[in-house]
Amino acid sequence: MPSAPGTAVWPATLTTRRLALRPVAAADVPEIARLWTDPEVRRHLGGPVDSNVVRIREKRCVGAPGAFAVVRQADLTVVGLVTVEPGARDGRTEVSYQLLPEHWGQGYGREAVAAAVTWARGDVPATAPAVVALTQQANLRSRRLLEGLGATVEYTFVEWDEPQILYAFPAPPAE
Repeated sequence: MPSAPGTAVWPATLTTRRLALRPVAAADVPEIARLWTDPEVRRHLGGPVDSNVVRIREKRCVGAPGAFAVVRQADLTVVGLVTVEPGARDGRTEVSYQLLPEHWGQGYGREAVAAAVTWARGDVPATAPAVVALTQQANLRSRRLLEGLGATVEYTFVEWDEPQILYAFPAPPAE
């Protein structure tokens, strides 16, 4: 159950029907590093990350606030990474996500992003309900995921020489 808006709780563990989103642990680093170097994962993210940058990220990702390892509860397999970054886009909280290709098409991304957005609205200070996500216009899978969760196109722009779409998640219903 999320706490009241404005009372951030970190470290946090979020659970869904099949997944746990928890702070990145040292044992997760090899799988998380795969996300940064896999050409399929990085196709719409500017390509594989340079090995020097990967080494820096490996040192910084363990326990980093807002960085969730996405773990399948049934067997504790790391399937991806979701990050929640307050103030990242126009002062709003940005949710970003990457899943390893062998776990695509199983609904894990949708489940994980939905949990992260809910958490961002309830537990990240000064966020509710301003939560956004960004994807390349060419990334149809990501666009379907975001639209399936009710996010709507706010605007398009070019970044890293590619057309991008900024999606905004709708405000939760008033209580």
